[in-house]
Amino acid sequence: MSSYQICSRCVYDTSIEDISFTAEGLCSYCQKYDNLARKYINIPKEEKQKQLNVILSKIKRLGRNQKYDCILGLSGGVDSSYLAWLAKDLGLRPLVVHFDNGWNSELAVKNIENIVTKLNYDLETYVFNWEEFKDLQRAYFKAGVVDIEVPTDYLIFAVLNKLAAKKGIKYILSGYNYATEFGMPKGWNISNKFDNKNLEDIHKRFGKIKLKNFPKFGRYQIFYYQNILGIETVPLLNYIEYVKKDVKHFISKELDWKDYGGKHYESVFTRFYQGYVLVKKFGIDKRRAHWSALICSGQVTQEEALEDLKNSPYDLELQKQDFEYVAKKLDFSQDEFNEILKAKPVPHSLYATENPNDFSWNFFNAVMSFPVRIRRKLRHIGATGKWR
Repeated sequence: MSSYQICSRCVYDTSIEDISFTAEGLCSYCQKYDNLARKYINIPKEEKQKQLNVILSKIKRLGRNQKYDCILGLSGGVDSSYLAWLAKDLGLRPLVVHFDNGWNSELAVKNIENIVTKLNYDLETYVFNWEEFKDLQRAYFKAGVVDIEVPTDYLIFAVLNKLAAKKGIKYILSGYNYATEFGMPKGWNISNKFDNKNLEDIHKRFGKIKLKNFPKFGRYQIFYYQNILGIETVPLLNYIEYVKKDVKHFISKELDWKDYGGKHYESVFTRFYQGYVLVKKFGIDKRRAHWSALICSGQVTQEEALEDLKNSPYDLELQKQDFEYVAKKLDFSQDEFNEILKAKPVPHSLYATENPNDFSWNFFNAVMSFPVRIRRKLRHIGATGKWR
């Protein structure tokens, strides 16, 4: 049995199943980050600004005759809150969309109200059908899989693209960024959050009601939105210098934003999932991923991260309250919920999955390759006014 080892730079260690280290002790995730940084992060500011200007020009040109030139999903978290401010500062006109899946904290609601009021944005709140969503979340718990956040993530992107299509908007602004989110280990979530077959099979086996209001967002739907309608998701934060500590201070001052005490803790469910379920059932502490990304981007030290990891993910009394609240809201008895969380984890691959080499899918792509190239060329001309 191999001995324990922790990366010489970040806080990933041999608890990660596919990790490897150089002779100097640098882990494979840090190596991947360094390769990515050379291409996209550690480039001259002038080059980044040039890339940002090109993107902004496209968004504004394609949206010039619309009320909104882009869509922005606002959770009330750090990334989306700053993205909302940045969009305004860059002269964009986003339709701000908030997704209410029944798990908002009171603080998240207040933060969102402050942001849209101060920035004078139109807010469209999409409320998920609770009975259907609850049934899907219950199914994921019963299935024993690690990525119980799939229903939320799947629906958010499905709705964003559906709204963009309905309103003729071509760009979706994303708060994803390399500086704070790069490097989730294999096995800590499902590799494809939009695997429609996996979702449907889990619900078929463990759900009880029909998902009548559930928008599909599998590979054929994604193909349609991206390649036929030309809807593009833009990670705008990757084109600026993004320092989390400074951003938190800035939005607190400018937008009266209040901190939640953890990444994605604006949602009661996500707080409980990341800080309790993943730790207790799967032995996964996502803080290692969040800290490692910040270490790689030079925002914190390894010592700071290791000191934090000595603490519980969040307050133990609040964990107990969350356990009781989540169990009750999902119609589980506390004993039943305990048994589910103690049961052996089950890989997503145990259930049906989309085969990337499926003949019908490859044939569809081959047939559509020529019209897709034509659509892309026309979209490029529309966005830039240039043939090349």
